Amino acid sequence: MDLESVADELYALPPGEFTAARGRHVAAARTAREPALAKQIAALRRPTLAAWAGNLLVRSAPEQVDALRRLGEGLRAAQDRLAGEELRELTRQRNALVAELAREARRLAAEAGQPVGDAVQHEVETTLHAVLADPDAAREWAAGHLAKPLTVRSGFPGTTASSTATSGSTSAPASRPARRRHLKVVRDPGKARAEELTRARKEAKAAEREARDRDKALHQDESRRDAAESRLEEAAARVAELTGQLRAAEKAETQAREAFAKARRAVTATTRATRESRRAADRAAAKVADLEAETDT
Repeated sequence: MDLESVADELYALPPGEFTAARGRHVAAARTAREPALAKQIAALRRPTLAAWAGNLLVRSAPEQVDALRRLGEGLRAAQDRLAGEELRELTRQRNALVAELAREARRLAAEAGQPVGDAVQHEVETTLHAVLADPDAAREWAAGHLAKPLTVRSGFPGTTASSTATSGSTSAPASRPARRRHLKVVRDPGKARAEELTRARKEAKAAEREARDRDKALHQDESRRDAAESRLEEAAARVAELTGQLRAAEKAETQAREAFAKARRAVTATTRATRESRRAADRAAAKVADLEAETDT
C-alpha cells in the first residue's frame, strides 16, 4: 500500500463513497503499523461533485487532457508575443474545447450514476480555464486527485481581447464631414489600448486578491471540516471497537453464568447423593455392629 495508489482508488469513487473507503484505508495502514501513511491518507479531502467530475474526465478521456494542455501552452505563448490574430483563434478554440469537455464531464457523471447540474458544469469549466492558464494547475488536474475545482490564479486572455483588437477598424472615408468631426474626439488607439490594458490589469489584480482571500478562507474551513471528520471517524471506530469488546464481555458473562448455574446444580445433586451415601454407610456400620454384638453373646 502506498499513498499514490490509495489516492487513485479514492478519487475514482463517487464522493458519497469516499469517506468510508478512506476510513478503511486509514485503519489498514494503522494495522500495518504505518502511522505516517495513515496520517497522509486521513488528510486526503473528499472531492466536491465538480472536482470528482473533473477527475472522471481525466480518467475517461486522457487524449483530451493532452489536447487541453497543448492548447494552454499555445495560448500562453501567443499572449507573451501579443499575437492578436493567433490569440483570437486560440481563444475561439479554447472556448469551444472547454464547453465540449464540460459537457462530456457532465455526461460521464450521469453514466456513473451521479447526475450533476448546470452549477457543477460551470465549476468544471472554471477548472478547465485554470488548466489552460496555469501549467501547475494543468499538472494538478492531470493527476486526477482534485478535491475542489481549480480557479485561474493569474491573468489570462479572454474574449474581450478580440473586441479590443477590432475597435476602430471601421474608419470611413475622409471626405465625409461627419466622420471627420467624429475623428476629432477619438483618442489615440494605442494610448486607449494601453489605458484599457492598465485598467484590466488592475481589475485582474483586485479580482485575484479577492479570489485568493476566498480560496484561503475556503481552505481553512475545509481543513477544519476535514479535521472534525477525521476525529468523528476515529471516535466512531473507537465506539465500534468498544462495542465489540462489550458484546464479547456480555457473551462471556452469559456463558460464565450458565456454567456457574450448572456447577451449582451439580454441587447440590452431589451433596444430596453424598448425604444419602453417608446415611447408607452409617446404617451399614450399625448393622455390622449389631451383628458383631450378637456373635459375642
